[in-house]
Amino acid sequence: MTDGKWSSQAWEAAEHIYKEILRHPFVEGLVTGRLDRKRFQFYVRQDALYLRHYAKRLLNVAIRLEDKSQMDDFIMFASQGVHMEETLHAGFLAGEPIPDDSAMTPSCLLYTSVLDAQATEPVEIIAASVLPCFWIYHMVGTHIHSLYDPATNPYRAWIEQYADEEFARWTRRACEICDSLAEKATEDTRRRMTDIFVRCTKMEWLFWDSAWNLEKWKI
Repeated sequence: MTDGKWSSQAWEAAEHIYKEILRHPFVEGLVTGRLDRKRFQFYVRQDALYLRHYAKRLLNVAIRLEDKSQMDDFIMFASQGVHMEETLHAGFLAGEPIPDDSAMTPSCLLYTSVLDAQATEPVEIIAASVLPCFWIYHMVGTHIHSLYDPATNPYRAWIEQYADEEFARWTRRACEICDSLAEKATEDTRRRMTDIFVRCTKMEWLFWDSAWNLEKWKI
């Protein structure tokens, strides 16, 4: 049973994917701290490329929102939130330059293309498409934080950032805004919001799987 909120229904629809994410060897390696450094840096490089597109979609939501407080929050997500992640990336890459979009893996290109394809959709759909990047990372970060050893884990900074209360607050706010949009939407729009939320949750799994396999183009 859900509480009637769109976000609760969407999470229920995608929860099986989240459980698979927790079982993925990449995430299990973050828990133990034994994740191969090469795989983690591969992931960070791709995540940096992804964020360039993600920030644009956050701003796309902001300019389409009618409520000023909601607009301000999405602008903040696109500036402070993305800057926070870029700073984290820089620490792990130790000055290594971020490549251009031509270095995207098939999975990174697919995910960013899915997000970019929502640009002309109703704002409810765009907002639902960017929500998994908040919610899944917060849930995964909190899960890992409850299990890991901060004294020995080399990925402590990454884990603590996504388990941090500030990131949790941003996630809750993003959910609240999506729920507010869903309340005024038609049943068909709510269904489409859930569909894109589930699809982008699958993209989150695929992104970590891509890093685990050091994915390359086959041709």
